[in-house]
Amino acid sequence: MLEFIKEPWPWYVAGPLIGLMVPLLLIFGNKNFGISSSLRHICAMCVPMKIKYFQYDWKSEKWSLFYVAGIIIGGFISVQFLMVDGKVGISENTVKDLTALGIMDYSSYLPSDIFSWEALSSLKGLVFIMLGGLLVGFGTRYANGCTSGHSISGLSNLQFGSLMATIFFFIGGLIMTHVLLPIILQS
Repeated sequence: MLEFIKEPWPWYVAGPLIGLMVPLLLIFGNKNFGISSSLRHICAMCVPMKIKYFQYDWKSEKWSLFYVAGIIIGGFISVQFLMVDGKVGISENTVKDLTALGIMDYSSYLPSDIFSWEALSSLKGLVFIMLGGLLVGFGTRYANGCTSGHSISGLSNLQFGSLMATIFFFIGGLIMTHVLLPIILQS
């Protein structure tokens, strides 16, 4: 059975398992599937502030903190014990496109050409990570949720706002991948 776990699960197994989380969370806890609000809970827990946004009963949402911990622990376990050869499977076309942009290292999920201390300590790397983090954080709060919250939970609940958010997540991803990333990596 361990060999089955080491192989990537096909979409028709992993997708329905993720999809089952939505009704299970609604039925057993009246909770929505998503992760972006967990940062708010962590801030409210760690830094009791006079800011009204952080003044609420975060303890009633502690289940989501266990969810975040499970994601971190599960990711660590899968990388340490379940990856067969430690290499990331990327299509040849993607490798060609990324190589043309100057990305040469495909030994992990985060290429060291972009995500290393050396790359991040440069001005371009610092701007890349700070501006990216700011935009993701702002976008998540402005859209009132993250990609998993809107695209999985919101769409399954037939929420129009989640449909619009998901459409714009994809548009933003396409613009970043095909327009902005080549400009950033070439400069």
